[in-house]
Amino acid sequence: MFTYRDERRLFAILSVIIVAALVALVQVSAARSGTTSPLSAVVDSVAGIFEMAVGWTTIAARSGLSKLAQTPHLVRENAQLRSQNIRLEQQNARLHEALAASSAERGLAPTLTQNLHALEARVIGFPPEGESQSVTINRGSRDGIHRDDGVVNADGVVGRIAEATPFVSKVILITDYTSSVPAMVQGGRWWGIAKGNLTSVRMEYISQDAPIRVGDRVITGEARSFHSGALIGTIERVERSDTGLYQTATVRPAADLSSLDRIVVIPK
Repeated sequence: MFTYRDERRLFAILSVIIVAALVALVQVSAARSGTTSPLSAVVDSVAGIFEMAVGWTTIAARSGLSKLAQTPHLVRENAQLRSQNIRLEQQNARLHEALAASSAERGLAPTLTQNLHALEARVIGFPPEGESQSVTINRGSRDGIHRDDGVVNADGVVGRIAEATPFVSKVILITDYTSSVPAMVQGGRWWGIAKGNLTSVRMEYISQDAPIRVGDRVITGEARSFHSGALIGTIERVERSDTGLYQTATVRPAADLSSLDRIVVIPK
């Protein structure tokens, strides 16, 4: 007597035989007609996809191994490029500094030519914030510098020597409150006193009748620290009074006192 399990086994065998017969029939039919059977097409497609996957995996593996092998070389090359870039930047900075120095020296040449005993110097220090308007230069008494010598640059008056030690000197700028220089308005030869006002110069004691205007040039008069004619700056504002004998002018210094570098010391 057949059991339920035997029936299922028999049914499975019959199914396999039927499917095999159908496959054989499809293959025979395709062979007689000279076309590709659907079964062969499916098998070929699956095989092609598998081959492509294997190929891509192989290529990726080879590429990864090649990059891994090249990594030490790339690291060395990158380090060399960084080092070369640093050297080029340093060289570029030196060239810019040399160009700036050459330009500054050309600007000072006329002043040095006009004053045979003048000395060129460089600013090497600024005071801490809140102290006097002054700078330190790299020339001192051993170079022939004395107190009250005048100091100028290529643009105009800078100040005067306040202290001279053997190797360095202190320069009080014309904007310092203690600075006082005889001055005159160049156009009309009107006299006054140029005093420091921290960020500018205040020219006082100008005759009330002097027709001074904004933009007029102010130069030094002959005095202890300067010969006449050194440019102090230009008038920015005029303050006239309805009463009194004098008027006052605010003068913008010709020299940029915030970025001093090369200067000339003129013996008094």
